[in-house]
Amino acid sequence: MENWKTENLAETYLEGVRSAIPFAYEEIEILLRIIKSFNPNFNSFLDLGCGDGVLGKTLLTNKPQSKGVFVDFSEPMIKAAKANCQEYRNQTTFAVQDIGDINWLDKISKELPVDVVVSGFAIHHQADNNKKRIYRDIFDRVLKPGGIFLNLEQVKSATPQIESIFNEFFMDKMREFKKENNTNISIETIETEFYKDKEINILAPVEKQCDWLREIGFSQVDCFFKAFELSIFGGIKPE
Repeated sequence: MENWKTENLAETYLEGVRSAIPFAYEEIEILLRIIKSFNPNFNSFLDLGCGDGVLGKTLLTNKPQSKGVFVDFSEPMIKAAKANCQEYRNQTTFAVQDIGDINWLDKISKELPVDVVVSGFAIHHQADNNKKRIYRDIFDRVLKPGGIFLNLEQVKSATPQIESIFNEFFMDKMREFKKENNTNISIETIETEFYKDKEINILAPVEKQCDWLREIGFSQVDCFFKAFELSIFGGIKPE
C-alpha cells in the first residue's frame, strides 16, 4: 500500500481510474438515497480513506451546513481533497493518517462522534482482522447513536472465473472512458496500475463483511448494491 503515497500514482488514479469506475454516479446516488432515508438531518460526517474527497464533497453539496472530516494516509490525496473542498474550508478538517494504525482516531478525536461515515475503496487494503477492528471503531467510537456507516468498496469475487470476468469488464470500461474523454493518462498506465493494485488488495466477500457488521451490533445491515467486485454495504448504529 506504500505506493499509494506517491504523487504519480495519485495522479493516475485521480485523472484516469476514479472518473472511469463503472457505475460511479449510480453508486453515489445510492449512497445519498440511503443517507436521506435513514439520517436526512445529519450535521457531521467522516470520509474515511477519502482520496480526492469526492464522497465528502457530495455530502457537503447536499448538506452545505454540515461539518466534514477527511482522512487518508496519502498526502497527495489529502492535498487533492483540500483543493476540491476549498469552498467549505471553514467546516472541514483534514488528517493524513493510516487507518491501519491501531491509534488512527487520535488525530481526529476532537471531531467525533459524527452522524455519517462513508468510505470509498479504502478499507479493502487492510487485513481482515484490521477491517473488523476498523468497523468496531466506527461503531464504538466514531458514530453517534442512530448514525449510519456506508462502505463503497471492492469485495472478493466468489470464484477466479468471476474475478476474471470483472477484470475484463473493468478494463473495457476504462478503454471506453479513455476513448470518449481523451485523457492524458495512457490505457497502458491505467492497466498496469490496476493490476498492480489488485496484487496488494486484501478482498473479503461482502456477505462475510455484512456478518461482521451484524456481530458488532449494526442494524439494518445490507448489501445495497453489487456489480461483480463493486459494492455498497453498511448499517445503522442503533439509538
